[in-house]
Amino acid sequence: MYQPAITGHGVFTPTQSITNDELVVAFNAYADLWNTEHAEAIAAGEVEAKPQSSSDFIFNASGIEQRYVLDKAGVLDPTRMFPALPARDDEQPSYMAEMAVDACGKALKMAGIDAGEIDLVICAASNHERAYPAIAIEIQQLLGCAGFGFDMNVACSSATFGIQAAADMVRAGSVRRALVVCPEICSGHLEWRDRDCHFIFGDVCTAVVLERSEDAKGARFDVISTRCATQFSNNIRNNNGFLRRTHDQMGDRREMQFMQNGRKVFKEVLPMVSTHIAEHMDDAGWAAGDLKRLWLHQANKTMNDFIGKKVLGRVPEEGEQPNILQDYANTSSAGSIIAFSKHSDDLTPGDKGVICSFGAGYSVGSVLIERA
Repeated sequence: MYQPAITGHGVFTPTQSITNDELVVAFNAYADLWNTEHAEAIAAGEVEAKPQSSSDFIFNASGIEQRYVLDKAGVLDPTRMFPALPARDDEQPSYMAEMAVDACGKALKMAGIDAGEIDLVICAASNHERAYPAIAIEIQQLLGCAGFGFDMNVACSSATFGIQAAADMVRAGSVRRALVVCPEICSGHLEWRDRDCHFIFGDVCTAVVLERSEDAKGARFDVISTRCATQFSNNIRNNNGFLRRTHDQMGDRREMQFMQNGRKVFKEVLPMVSTHIAEHMDDAGWAAGDLKRLWLHQANKTMNDFIGKKVLGRVPEEGEQPNILQDYANTSSAGSIIAFSKHSDDLTPGDKGVICSFGAGYSVGSVLIERA
């Protein structure tokens, strides 16, 4: 048995961003157009008018101030309200693989290894650009990695589930080095015309290198323990898929996008996640006072504040539970890894931390790591 360790990490951030103010201008223009087109039905009480959004509403609901996207113009066009990404032919890299190559390159450079030394590539994301061939195999080919690759989807928990799978294989000796990459094009499955969720998501890609600790060429985080759990729920759902075209009633665009019963999610997921982390730490012999950092899934500031307080038994101090969603918004599986990547360099040998992601399923994954 070998000790798995995280030895490199990287983040691809799109060059385009959308502030809350910009998003509100576009959404309110769309709402005005819709209300004008449906004025008679609204007056007759047949439909409700589209409400206006505001920057204060967005920030108070989520803590988000901006988000990065692959395409800004399409999202901010009131007559369109979704990204405009040109179709690519089969010989061109997919969008997800292109993002992944950037993030993986940064992670490999930090680890001090060549892509050819990688035995495994896991592409773990909430939505995949195509069903097959696997995006992971495309990433493997573009980078020049050895071994094999496969795709994984556990929605917002994909990163930690991917880390567990990779760490288990490194520990068992079936692979020596692995890449877990999370290319999230969340702007493509968000309904930008829905006031209750039009501000939630952004695009990004993260990557981490896992290898045997004995092979590490620099600083590393030993993966002490991993744990995953799932419990089925429809409260976060995406109904798009290849069988959709077989249905007589296909519905409209809304049915194909991110859908959430936010109040139920808040009520049901938070206790599940808090208990999961606490029990995982307890089984590993870790106490709350041992923790130096919590890198949580970046969905909502209020949710993270609640979990941090439950796990630590007190209000987290500055820097103990870093948030990045004010800049990146919710990036699904990538969020906890962005937080880890941007807020881990200051830790010293012996410092302990927890990476945790959670979301649709319900699903929750936690990774206990220690700076070595």
